[in-house]
Amino acid sequence: MRVSNSAISWPALLGSLALLVLAVLAWELRWVLLVLFGAVVLAVALDVPVQLLKQRLGLRRPLALALVVLAFGGMATVLGYLLLPELVEQAQTLTQLVPVLLQRLVLLSGQVKGLSDFQHSLSNLSNLETLQPLGSQLLGMAGGAANISALILLMALLAVLLCLDPDSHTRLLIAATPRFYRQHSRRLLTECREALGGWLAGMTISSVIVFLLTWAGLAWLKVPLALLSGLICGLLTFVPTIGPSVATLVPAAVALLISPLLSLQVIILRIILQNSEAFLLTPLLLKRTVNLLPTVALMAQLSLGALLGLPGVLLALPFVVVLQVLLEEIFVKEIMDRWTLRASMGQRKTRD
Repeated sequence: MRVSNSAISWPALLGSLALLVLAVLAWELRWVLLVLFGAVVLAVALDVPVQLLKQRLGLRRPLALALVVLAFGGMATVLGYLLLPELVEQAQTLTQLVPVLLQRLVLLSGQVKGLSDFQHSLSNLSNLETLQPLGSQLLGMAGGAANISALILLMALLAVLLCLDPDSHTRLLIAATPRFYRQHSRRLLTECREALGGWLAGMTISSVIVFLLTWAGLAWLKVPLALLSGLICGLLTFVPTIGPSVATLVPAAVALLISPLLSLQVIILRIILQNSEAFLLTPLLLKRTVNLLPTVALMAQLSLGALLGLPGVLLALPFVVVLQVLLEEIFVKEIMDRWTLRASMGQRKTRD
């Protein structure tokens, strides 16, 4: 049986092929897109104080952006001068304590029945001869750190350029949409920017509070490396669900070198702070932005982490914030709601 040419929808076929080519191209350029999205996130973070300076002081955008960059640079310089020497010293102390911690875990696991295999693996890890090959991998890690530093500098440069003239880049994106949809596209971009800016501001405040409270709590408990542990806990607040749990391992492990009771106290402290941040502080700070479900956040982190590694985990939450706004405005309101409305209208016509 022959199929006529009229039965083939050429526009649909060409559109499907175009989407397939775009998907393959996006996968090949995933690291470029990752850097671009990270630059957008940083640009939004810069744009929040820039907008405040423009509204309160009436400054022009280039001058406001220069003041914000200088303020961030000055804060980083002051904090680095005050905290960096102690952080470097504590980081060196932590590397020296790793073999001691492993030996302590070997002794503790030997006191528990049924953990002989675990004890054997820990004893192999604590052996300095097996730890020495890890030192030979430091050169490879240094090369990776150099590449990451270059990507961060490129991301920061792109962020400054995007924040310097956001209107031109917005018009460029809007021009790529159909004419009848451009007004709606402008509104979508505004909502995405507001949601992402609110999320960044809220998470930054939450991260600083967690850092200060963790530092103070660990110092009160007289746990070594309190500053380094507090900084790690504060930074990993930007990675909800996974980050706070991983951050607790550092102060708990250091406290274990002193006594199991102190380690238990550190875990209790971190549980109290973590739950206070997750159920009180963060909802209060993010009440005007999108509400991310923990399951959605965790699945996004796992998925992007599997595809893109650590950068994917770090950018998973900003990506979900933007994606949730787009899905709500396009998929739910533009497709599903209208589909339901048309179906109900068709049922009414059938009854009539």
